[in-house]
Amino acid sequence: MKDDINTTPVVDEKFELDTPTGYGDEKKDFDAETSSQTASQILVNEERAANHKINEEYHFTWRSAIVGSLLGCLVAASNTYLGLKIGWTFGASLFGAIFSFAIIKPLSTIVPPKWGGGYFGPKENCSAQSAATTAGGLSAGFVSGIPAMYKLGLMTTPREDAVALLLFTISAAFYGLFFAVPLRSHFVVKQDLTFPTPRAAAITILSLHDTVEGEKKAMRKAKWMGAFFVGTFIWQVLAHFLPFLDTIHILFYIGTAAGYTPLANADAIWGWFFKFDFPFFGAGLMTPGSTVVPFFVSAIIIYGIIGPVLVANGTFVAPFGFTAAGDTTNRFFLWPGIALMTITSFTELFIHYDSLWRGAKGGAQELKLVFMRGVNYFRRIVLRSTLTEEQNNKYNSSVDELDIFTPDQLVPAWWWVGGTFISIIFTCAIMGSYFHMPVYQSILAIILAFLFSFVGIQATGETDINPTGSIGKMSQLVFAKMPADTIEQVMRNNLMAGNISASAASQAVDMVGDLKTGQLVGASPRSQFLAQFIASFFAIGIAVGLFILFADAYPCIIDPAIDVSDCEFGLVAVTAWTKVTQLLTGASDPLSTGSIIATVICAVAAVALPLTRHFFVPQQYHRYFPSASAIGISMINPQPEVPLSMFLGWLGGKIWMKYRPASHGELMYSVSGGLIAGQGISAIILAVFTITGVKGSLVKGSCLYEDGEYSCP
Repeated sequence: MKDDINTTPVVDEKFELDTPTGYGDEKKDFDAETSSQTASQILVNEERAANHKINEEYHFTWRSAIVGSLLGCLVAASNTYLGLKIGWTFGASLFGAIFSFAIIKPLSTIVPPKWGGGYFGPKENCSAQSAATTAGGLSAGFVSGIPAMYKLGLMTTPREDAVALLLFTISAAFYGLFFAVPLRSHFVVKQDLTFPTPRAAAITILSLHDTVEGEKKAMRKAKWMGAFFVGTFIWQVLAHFLPFLDTIHILFYIGTAAGYTPLANADAIWGWFFKFDFPFFGAGLMTPGSTVVPFFVSAIIIYGIIGPVLVANGTFVAPFGFTAAGDTTNRFFLWPGIALMTITSFTELFIHYDSLWRGAKGGAQELKLVFMRGVNYFRRIVLRSTLTEEQNNKYNSSVDELDIFTPDQLVPAWWWVGGTFISIIFTCAIMGSYFHMPVYQSILAIILAFLFSFVGIQATGETDINPTGSIGKMSQLVFAKMPADTIEQVMRNNLMAGNISASAASQAVDMVGDLKTGQLVGASPRSQFLAQFIASFFAIGIAVGLFILFADAYPCIIDPAIDVSDCEFGLVAVTAWTKVTQLLTGASDPLSTGSIIATVICAVAAVALPLTRHFFVPQQYHRYFPSASAIGISMINPQPEVPLSMFLGWLGGKIWMKYRPASHGELMYSVSGGLIAGQGISAIILAVFTITGVKGSLVKGSCLYEDGEYSCP
């Protein structure tokens, strides 16, 4: 996942995968096998490859780009739902790799070549996976920074602002795409960073195509993923009409029957009920216990013990909400939670300062070379200056000797140079015309976005955690005292600076990660770039469209008058971005003494816990060390059913792994992906039902009730 409070939590924590072994020198491996044209730098299986003698002529095809983009749209829908709920978003790489294989592979043998049939191999599969990652990756801003603009009253409505949102999304989609191209040389070729998730995607793609048995296993994975996808979709649509398929109020009915009000209130007021929240079952399946267990346990402590006790004795004036009357549970724990999330992320970055410095330095060197090539070109062509041979060759563009691809397989310099230049101009124009940001501030935001992208790529390449949330906050910190005519404009500039940096880092990390997958599979960077370029148009449309749809169906996402405790979504990322913006611009409400003390304690813990983990806990025990970010999220999240659902998913995964380890290892990600994607599509249908007034809750017997009156969703 991505780390928002990654944009894209909110902390979207990617999980540390065991680094696969068996990787050799990619250049040497590639040269050694050119006769077979399999281009598989990873030795997946000793069995005879099913495509061993087939020369994969086309790495990019329209079918791979379109199928991959459509699959990415499914992930974007799921990420919009998950992101608004809890601030987590998931990458589309593995989902896109498996499902694109399951769709295109059968069609490649059934459909005539002129209609999109023909051989489908790992390199084309890689292009489809790249398209899926791109199409599914733009939702992060729409579950954090953009809704925060509305919560602060800085924009009108998504429908009225559709043009501004669309144009901003276009700029966010393309400057990250173009800017990522020159960074491949440093981070993928020269440093050869691990990139755990992209590497896992490469292993998956090669295993799908490497043997006949691999193809059979791939189809089995796809069938399981499809079955859970369809099952989740149908279940959620039916739950609109049959609420007992959505929520079961176990504690309420037991407490009511026993006449024990506190037990009934734990369900009705504090949210401790069971919900068939399938995407969080799926998220729990693939999330490590060091994140899930602290998330769940801290929710019990905060919203199951501390909150009810302090409300009962009058210390807190209400369970939830923000009121001038005094502290509520989520108001008291808001800033301690934000401190844990943001300071933990910054501490993790500073712990790895040496590698991040290498990333920033290497990226800056690549930019310097590009700039000097442009200067030489200007001197030769425009000024008609005569340059010495040494001056001509000093900054000449050349293929790195470690690169496995030929110049015709790389992205031409004029593509990304021209694209980056146009994107910068376009972004400045949009920021000025629609968000009233001065040109110099727009340029500064873009420069920060590029610099912080180096940090994001280096961090993701080494740890698989993309700190886009921290990156956004760093830009907001720089813009905290930027001048503007009104406090509203100060906040608008501050939020948009964070959005620009977080979007650029998110896109650049995804693009470079895909290029790492292509490096391992043997898919040319040019083919991946074309797939990513086409998928960007899908990403733009689906990201803006979904946000408008969800905002229409659930006004609490954008309406500052509706408290988060009364919303269908937890809005964890939105709340964090909103409150940080108010703090940095001097518009925040004063905190109570108790909340200030708790915030200081959590800030100290946010520094101490990562330092302890890194310097004093042996590496083999890191997976047991509790996530401070997860504890912070639980403090902000006002919906305890979410950590409960994740815990049940994680527990189910542990039981599955204990009794069926082979099945768990083969199918766990497929089941999880199906659960998450199925919810995304059903959420769209349910939003349409809400807008069009389709009547639900036809059977009310399982709903909450008071004085004989049922209260259904």
